[in-house]
Amino acid sequence: MLKSASRSCCFDRFTLDVDDRRLRRDGEPVELSGRYFDALALLVQEAGTLVTKDRFMSEVWAGIPVTDEALTQCIKSLRRALADDASNPRLIETVPKHGYRFIAPVETSGAVPSVAVRRSWRDTLLLSAAGTVGGGLAGFIGGLIYGFAGASQPLQPGLGAVSILLVILCLTIAVALMGGAGVSFGIALSRRWGGPDWRWSTSGGAAGGLLIGAVVKLLGIDAFNLLFGRSPAGITGAMEGILIGGAVGFGAWLAWRGGDRLRRGMIVAGLIGSAAGVIIPLLGGRMMAGSLDLLSQTFPDSRLRLGKLGALVGEQGLGLISQMISGALEGGLFAACVVGATILADRTINSVSPRNE
Repeated sequence: MLKSASRSCCFDRFTLDVDDRRLRRDGEPVELSGRYFDALALLVQEAGTLVTKDRFMSEVWAGIPVTDEALTQCIKSLRRALADDASNPRLIETVPKHGYRFIAPVETSGAVPSVAVRRSWRDTLLLSAAGTVGGGLAGFIGGLIYGFAGASQPLQPGLGAVSILLVILCLTIAVALMGGAGVSFGIALSRRWGGPDWRWSTSGGAAGGLLIGAVVKLLGIDAFNLLFGRSPAGITGAMEGILIGGAVGFGAWLAWRGGDRLRRGMIVAGLIGSAAGVIIPLLGGRMMAGSLDLLSQTFPDSRLRLGKLGALVGEQGLGLISQMISGALEGGLFAACVVGATILADRTINSVSPRNE
């Protein structure tokens, strides 16, 4: 059961007071038998960690011989009390043949509930900042690739090609930073309000991507109209933001379900982001490479050229195939970097959060 040093824990809409042996939802008491309360306390104490059947038997039933059915019934009753769904859990996850895992974020507090709220907002901002940095890293890598490909002449000795590289690098970093901020903040907010449910995480990422995509497109169109009197209307925007943001959110959920394994989480998120990046050109949208190519077509006198990318797959210019390939690269890189950064931030949060002694 939960060790005596802990006074209360907050998760979802619930507060678990161990010293007073009470469970409350939105301040209202929730009835639990003593044994079931101990089982919930053990799960919450080990949040994010598998609690085996043997451990339930030794710590909750204290060695009293009972069948697996008793534990199954206990978990069913807890889910009913917590309004959790076994087929799509947000609190208690079943690990078949092994045990159970508490998957909701848990905040511990030895004083007043507001401490947990402040910690939760701090953690939300930390996850958002980490995702923003991850997005910026993806933009830096992508900017280097497109910068070298977009230069219309060798990088040495001419200064013009270097300028193109720097401009594209700065542009991709700026867009990726904004995208990382919007998507990661949406995911972090959804995690705070809805818990680690795939629908919340996916919709939060999609909402953040939608907002940032729309803002980036609006600002880009206005800026080009102001400076040059015309603009490329088909640059990346809200539709692309929804798909990539939703993919990152779903990838983040899968990564959280698998624990905090960095490499696995980044690979899973990267694959999902790549799939979204392939779908976008098929739907008529454009990722960063497609948007840069559209800019070069809108302003023929510019020195920006991405035809080299299309030539690699035998296309004249940046065609559908090369846009799908570049979209897979961009989506996978962005998703992997954002999710990887949030996994590292999660580790930091967990390492500094108050622990039960």
